[in-house]
Amino acid sequence: MLPYWSLYLEGRGFSYLEIATLMATIQLTKIVAPSLWGWLGDRTGQRVRLVRAGALIGSLFFAGVFMEPGFYGLLLVMLAFTFFWNAILPLYEVITLRTLGTAKEKYGKVRLWGSVGFIGAVALVGAILDYVPVTNLPWLLLPVFAGIAVSAFLVPSERGERKPPAPKGSLKAIVTHPAVMTFFLMNFLLQVSHGAYYTFFSIHLEQHGYGKLSIGLLWSLGVLAEIGLFLVMHHLTRHFTVRQIAISALALTMIRWILIAEVTDLVFVLIFAQLLHAASYGALHAISVQYIQGFFGKHHHGQGQALYSGLTFGAGGAIGAWLSGFLVDGFHTSAAFWGGAVAMAIAIVLTWWGLRPPPAETDESA
Repeated sequence: MLPYWSLYLEGRGFSYLEIATLMATIQLTKIVAPSLWGWLGDRTGQRVRLVRAGALIGSLFFAGVFMEPGFYGLLLVMLAFTFFWNAILPLYEVITLRTLGTAKEKYGKVRLWGSVGFIGAVALVGAILDYVPVTNLPWLLLPVFAGIAVSAFLVPSERGERKPPAPKGSLKAIVTHPAVMTFFLMNFLLQVSHGAYYTFFSIHLEQHGYGKLSIGLLWSLGVLAEIGLFLVMHHLTRHFTVRQIAISALALTMIRWILIAEVTDLVFVLIFAQLLHAASYGALHAISVQYIQGFFGKHHHGQGQALYSGLTFGAGGAIGAWLSGFLVDGFHTSAAFWGGAVAMAIAIVLTWWGLRPPPAETDESA
């Protein structure tokens, strides 16, 4: 959806600010939905059933796109669809980590299959859109969403785990910990910087003469690099600290946005920039999932994962999309990527100053 949705909206005649607002809704509902569904998952232990409900209801709301509503109608459709859709991933993260048990270093090898699916879908849809109008995109997406809803029913149900209540006030103590606050702020700025990428990367490439298939392949290349990173991530975490990995990944992300802004016409440079997706998403997401588990523990794992999704992907992604819309509307698509580079420079300073390892890592070194 992400590589082509902005092109679909442009094809529907929406302005850059309207496109930025509509794309921001994809991130906006992450502020509320994951927290609510994470709380329900922790409370009931029925995370698989909640995933099934989210996939099914989200797909039904997505069908409202076929009514071809105007700006406000499409805004409501996307808000309703993404409210249920964005609740799925954080729940699946918890289900996956619970299933892995003590073998959490294998998380990357599980997560990479989502990346494989993304590459296949993006390449196929890109090839089709070179021959049919981009306004047909919803028809290409509907079978994918329906397939996800069906596959969610193939996952075995959980037994309905109920845990004893956590000590009163402990969640507040975790969230207000200086290292945790730095962690959330770092990821918030990371997603602000991605606003231009998820909203205007495809439009930016199209303006520089790239076709739909080329755009899809460049998106897929970034995810391919992400897969490679997931395969070796367990080796990196053994030799480098969370802080070292985070700062290195943030610096590479800043370089990536500058290259996309200024050297788009050189294909080999753009390919290198897309390979840096391994740092800007893969490395930081992998350490973040384990960081949350280390700080939030068993009692608050679901809510911690939901806060991570809501405060960073949700608030950060939405604000990044809106800010990029203003920069593109006032200047050019390149200006939006320069804005992302500035956000990364701030994140590097904050991470250097305040990020510390989670308790489990601290205990091992004591």
